[in-house]
Amino acid sequence: MMTTLMTTPLEHYPDLAAALGVSDLYFKREDLHPYGSHKGRSIPIMIDKYIVEGDARFALSSSGNAALAGAMYIQKINKEIAQQNSTKSLLDLDIFVGNHVDDHKYEKLLAYADDHIRILKKERPLQALTQAMNDGVRSLRQSTDDNALIGYNSLAEELSESFSKKRQADVLGAMFVGTSSGTTAQALAQYFLKSASKESSGGSVKNIPQIHIIQTSSCHPIADGLNSYDGPDEPSDADAITDITAYRKNDLIPLIQKTGGSGWFATNEAIETARILVKKHTNLDISTNSALSVVGVMQAVYSGHKIEGAVVCLICGE
Repeated sequence: MMTTLMTTPLEHYPDLAAALGVSDLYFKREDLHPYGSHKGRSIPIMIDKYIVEGDARFALSSSGNAALAGAMYIQKINKEIAQQNSTKSLLDLDIFVGNHVDDHKYEKLLAYADDHIRILKKERPLQALTQAMNDGVRSLRQSTDDNALIGYNSLAEELSESFSKKRQADVLGAMFVGTSSGTTAQALAQYFLKSASKESSGGSVKNIPQIHIIQTSSCHPIADGLNSYDGPDEPSDADAITDITAYRKNDLIPLIQKTGGSGWFATNEAIETARILVKKHTNLDISTNSALSVVGVMQAVYSGHKIEGAVVCLICGE
């Protein structure tokens, strides 16, 4: 099985840029990815890699975008195996979700449930994943697996290619990414820094896009290492930001600093304000999790953070 890379639109919103106070602004519409979000760039590549290594049983603890991407891709592979009348065994995927999973997300996952894709409610989903790993099941958890970084190179490559085709003055100045584990942000920062290093060694100087991460009022262990939070301690409406362990923090923070980016915090009030602004100036109804990137732009502008070039917000999905 070989993953087919799929591009997503880069949409230009000058009216929203003016409202936010930046020179130029784009949305990278990862919510339109065939696997539901930017996670669809990474999870399938991880699965393909481990299939080659002989794995056929997978598990992850997620009720969000990663779980949906995994369920969709495993279903796709199993259908192809069945259609080919192959003697090859079908793949198994266990998705462990919390007892208080959002009803809408749970229903979306249940649509993919069958004998080989199981959606299992657990009091402690991570503990269930650990037990599955002890039983020989391959974990697809991105926060602790550097193979997860590989798939996001395609996102960085698309952005680089898109801006290289534009007028010379229109460069990518900054990327704003709502962040839980930091996997996507780490991959982007590593790609752009490595690309800049290669070009500078050849005698030219390359613009390095700033990478900015945004976390929430209830979960901000990585952003704490880049900025200080003095807002309310409240359960966040952006429920995809849940990684309190932040395994990638020590690697990610210096990478962000090298790009000139920073970390920002989204309160529920700021998330709602961002969604209203986006609706007014683009007519898009973005999710609370997607709104984090817009909140980051708002706070960067308010704090006087200097950005030279266009701003891209990652619209991540639900």
